[in-house]
Amino acid sequence: MTREPGTPGAFSRWMQRTMNARMNRRIRGGRGVAMGMDVLILHTVGRRSGQPRETPVMWVADGDDARLVVASGGGSRHPDWHANLTAHPDRVAVELAGGEAVPVTPNQLDGADRERAWQRITAAQPRLAKYQNKSDRRYPVIRLSPR
Repeated sequence: MTREPGTPGAFSRWMQRTMNARMNRRIRGGRGVAMGMDVLILHTVGRRSGQPRETPVMWVADGDDARLVVASGGGSRHPDWHANLTAHPDRVAVELAGGEAVPVTPNQLDGADRERAWQRITAAQPRLAKYQNKSDRRYPVIRLSPR
């Protein structure tokens, strides 16, 4: 079986699921920081399966209540959670460390809004600028606002 270039193999996907489950337990236990990054659990619904998905992602505050997340994930395509989020934007929630899931509305930023957000994100996490420079695709920036 061949896989599409830029996509992870079976072992990588297994490792990712295992590490995501471990990180979700940490976040639910009140520890929402990993490797110097604030992390939340992003709740989405699978675009094809319709099954609930929970993915730990790095976030940066955007005002008092909104969060900015970056669809990076390495590779040549956006991570699965990004496709799930865009397929079912009405079924997205975030869970902060030790808290309950809160429904949010995702808004992919473009133009000047994206650039301002990207500056805030890379100031908080300079490594993301390095990752972006190595990629052929532009990382989407999504603002998650409480509903």
